[in-house]
Amino acid sequence: MHLRWSLVAPLLLMLVGCGGESGGDADQAAETTGASAQLHQLVEEYFEEGLKLNPLQATFIGDNRYNDQFPNSLGAEYRQASRNLHKTYLERIDAIDPTTLEGQDRVIYESFRWQREIALEGFRYPSFLLPVNQFFSMPNMFALMGSGSNVQPFKTVEDYENWLKRIDGFVVWVDQAIVNMREGAEQGIVQPRVLMERTLPQLANHLKGAPEETLFYRPVTDMPASIGEADRERLTAAYIQAITNKVIPAYRRLRDFIRDEYLPLTRETVGLSDLPGGEDWYAFLVRMTTSTDLSPAEIHQIGLDEVTRIHGEMEKVMTDVGFEGDLKTFFEFLNTDPQFYYTERDDLINGYKAYREDIHPKALKIFYALPKADYEIRAIEPFREKSASGGSYTAATPDGSRPGIFYANAYDLSARPKWAMESLFLHEAVPGHHFQGSIAREIESLPSFMRFGGITAYAEGWALYAESLGKEIGALQDPYQYFGVLNAELWRAIRLVVDTGYHHHGWTRQQVLDFMYENSAVKEARAVSEAERYIAIPSQALAYKIGQLKIRELRTRAEEQLGDAFDVKAFHQLVLDTGRLPLGVLEAKVDRWIAQQKI
Repeated sequence: MHLRWSLVAPLLLMLVGCGGESGGDADQAAETTGASAQLHQLVEEYFEEGLKLNPLQATFIGDNRYNDQFPNSLGAEYRQASRNLHKTYLERIDAIDPTTLEGQDRVIYESFRWQREIALEGFRYPSFLLPVNQFFSMPNMFALMGSGSNVQPFKTVEDYENWLKRIDGFVVWVDQAIVNMREGAEQGIVQPRVLMERTLPQLANHLKGAPEETLFYRPVTDMPASIGEADRERLTAAYIQAITNKVIPAYRRLRDFIRDEYLPLTRETVGLSDLPGGEDWYAFLVRMTTSTDLSPAEIHQIGLDEVTRIHGEMEKVMTDVGFEGDLKTFFEFLNTDPQFYYTERDDLINGYKAYREDIHPKALKIFYALPKADYEIRAIEPFREKSASGGSYTAATPDGSRPGIFYANAYDLSARPKWAMESLFLHEAVPGHHFQGSIAREIESLPSFMRFGGITAYAEGWALYAESLGKEIGALQDPYQYFGVLNAELWRAIRLVVDTGYHHHGWTRQQVLDFMYENSAVKEARAVSEAERYIAIPSQALAYKIGQLKIRELRTRAEEQLGDAFDVKAFHQLVLDTGRLPLGVLEAKVDRWIAQQKI
């Protein structure tokens, strides 16, 4: 029987936090205790106030107190309230002397303070003027929530009434988005045209047919039998009215505005640096996303170096499988040979389910335990699959009421090779996002902001690092699957080049596509969606490789300095037991741990 992380983690946390000197002055001990209590109270108060301001986040983590609210996050009043929240808590944490904090408390302090500082800096840049794109889209999220198959619960009468109220908030958000986009156009801050061209079909998908044919009617179709007949009739009528008179008109207003008014004002350029103040804006986003001080130019060069290194590893796989020819010919073989592709969508999803059975027990070779939380494997919904990435993950709730979801993209199966599947599973499920995120959420001694939030570079860096662990646990026995891991890593290295290429060096969309085709085994469908993703969310694609490189660097440092005393399970426990940290905070934590092991 597998040990569950929730059973062993509290003990392990105590062991990790027990380093340092024994004894000491009683006054110093009292000061440390007082600072610790103050710190924990402060960060919990922040999180609680943050949930009131961000009710969607509450829903995503399974806190149902605010399920009837949808904030106008684009409005000036909301933005000021958010800024005040970060400013207040930065001032409060600055009143605590970090030298009085030890162990986990030091990590909490450093992580919380960094996040408040970077959040405040972000208010210098007008992201609220660019509220809609094809990749990270509130209208798409709202549709997923309203479909009944995602995070919004539809089990009780109150749940159904909550969603009706939440619809009103979304309508306000849509109208604010239109106001902001008009303001952005006046300031010369507009989206690239290609993004809006991709967004229009997504919005149009919600305008087809009668209310009963939309995603938003599915909760009515699937209404639980426990809801009585009178409520069923009343709610059905209310949903038809809300979809007809509120939801569809909101999507239509946004679609029509973008199509008729905004699209002619959009720009042909694609880089953030082409906007007023865009160069500084992008440099900030790079710091925020990577949680490092690396410049865009430095990251660009790291990407080029990594592309060259990984190509060398791929050539070794070519030798192993006896392929004759150059790397580009090998890419062509992998892209075209029918043996590497499914012809049925269900076969792709079932293939991922088979990896689940194989990899779960193997992961225990290098981890203490599996998390308690379960997860489902689903195909990405048709309305968003064309512009979606190859896979994604939605976290489970800590109480087990909603499992995690590993979404796999089954659009255009000719662009979804079998050899890429095991690496994607390792990334999104175990020991990647599901594994890491669930472990953090199940450690109840952690502050809430560390259990439920965190840093992109850590989260995506861990998931990419998790792909590299396949061979170590006895997976990736097929050399083509190992090539898939290398190709996934190569893709993340390419992202460093092309994201900085777009937004720092002024590359065009075609230059990015050409670089992708020249250096990887990517098919057109994925290349186009990925190239446009990097236009839509500048810097996000940098998180994966920068985070992975830092985690691997820290592991190598620990292995070299501890020698035979290095324990990979203990190292992984150390990296995982405080949630998604800024990389600098993680590095300081690991360095302190290494020093303690040497004592």
